[in-house]
Amino acid sequence: MSSRLSVALSLLATGSLVAAGPCDLYSAGGTPCIAAHSTTRALYNAFSGSLYQVKRGSDNTTTNIAPISAGGVANAAAQDTFCASTTCLITIIYDQSGRGNHLTQAPPGGFKGPETNGYDNLASATGAPVTLNGQKAYGVFMSPGTGYRNNKVSGSAVGDAAEGMYAIFDGTHYNDGCCFDYGNAETSSLDTGNGHMEALYFGTNSIWGSGSGSGPWIMADLENGLFSGQGSKQNTADPTVTHRFLTSVLKGGPNKWAIKGGNAASGSLSTYYNGARPTASGYNPMSKEGAIILGIGGDNSISAQGTFYEGVMTSGYPSDDVENSVQANIVAAKYATTSMNSGTALTAGQSISLRVTTSGYDTRYLAHTGATVNTQVVTSSSATSLKQQASWTVRTGLGNSACWSFESKDTPGSYLRHYNFVLQLGANDNSKTFKEDATFCSVAGLNGSGSTIRAWGYPTRYFRHFDNVAYIASNGGVHFFDAANSFNADATWAVGSSFA
Repeated sequence: MSSRLSVALSLLATGSLVAAGPCDLYSAGGTPCIAAHSTTRALYNAFSGSLYQVKRGSDNTTTNIAPISAGGVANAAAQDTFCASTTCLITIIYDQSGRGNHLTQAPPGGFKGPETNGYDNLASATGAPVTLNGQKAYGVFMSPGTGYRNNKVSGSAVGDAAEGMYAIFDGTHYNDGCCFDYGNAETSSLDTGNGHMEALYFGTNSIWGSGSGSGPWIMADLENGLFSGQGSKQNTADPTVTHRFLTSVLKGGPNKWAIKGGNAASGSLSTYYNGARPTASGYNPMSKEGAIILGIGGDNSISAQGTFYEGVMTSGYPSDDVENSVQANIVAAKYATTSMNSGTALTAGQSISLRVTTSGYDTRYLAHTGATVNTQVVTSSSATSLKQQASWTVRTGLGNSACWSFESKDTPGSYLRHYNFVLQLGANDNSKTFKEDATFCSVAGLNGSGSTIRAWGYPTRYFRHFDNVAYIASNGGVHFFDAANSFNADATWAVGSSFA
């Protein structure tokens, strides 16, 4: 162990969250960070600059969020103040290394983005609340279609040069889409061949490779293949991992690479693969290009989902001692969950109605006609059948117990869910997709009263009535029901007692 690393470990042993940040530890070990991204905390003990930038929907102005103090946790209170009574998006995730390797909205590539200009969506600034040592912060909750990228990176590994990286993900937020990645990718946003990437992947995609069990797995996206080991198929030593806060580690050099993982809240790292490069053509030697991606594949594949809290990329092949000390630092940060609801207090089993608050429409309630979810005028003299159609039972979130699901009073076993951004009533088929699409969080009403109901899996989208039909809508976007005019009022609901 180097003397510099010994000093850094001694600092860490003091128990301070930031006595030696992850990038201080990498530097002490001779493998300095060339990129350091986090919306939750500083990754150097002396860093006091901007962590990320947010843009609010009310006037499209931006502000930068920095740590509360040098080396500390992000100033979530500053974000909350700036974003009060409106929506906010994360526009830039700043690089703390000093090299300027910032992540911004991913441009179109081999796969077009969902926006009309081909760019990917931006993440909600409030979709992933957490605490670090009891202090509130926000991660980056990424729905399918969301992505960040930098194709002009300074100092990243190219060709067969050695590099390391780690990222902290939410081990319960994933799918089988391609590809939820963080790491080294093509500089053209196109698939340029085998071995042109080296990025961490997390999810259940098993088209190319897999680990043991049903997943999700930490794997390496090396382009045209997700690898869990030397071969392109299954590595049973790569386990299914679902830690709420998951440390994922990848490093690669000439004819060697390794995958590690562990619980970011406790314990040490485990090695899932450590050996030679894949034998298939193009992977030995590698042809890395040096761009950085987050949430997408190298060719802008955009069907994956996941949550990112922090991550770095290094120059050189980090030692096991360094990686172990970084894991100890991560555990010392004490990532923990916090409430995802900030609107009207709801209780599982409660019977409610949801009334429109938009002026001129405030006699209408969220209801359904068959599978169609709409708004209808409901009064004390309305038919019993209509009163039942406008009444809902609050249930613990089917896809995330920190949020809510809404069961129909007149059709037990059927829930509000979104499909292609339209609200529908559907019978619970117990699939992962249905459960997530039927899970919503209650936040403070955007018009200053009542509640706004946010889609858990698409936190930039909220219950909104438009021409008396119900959608999950964003504050401005490509769909007609995303129109910014009257958005705050249309997306705010008065929660009351049910009619039935």
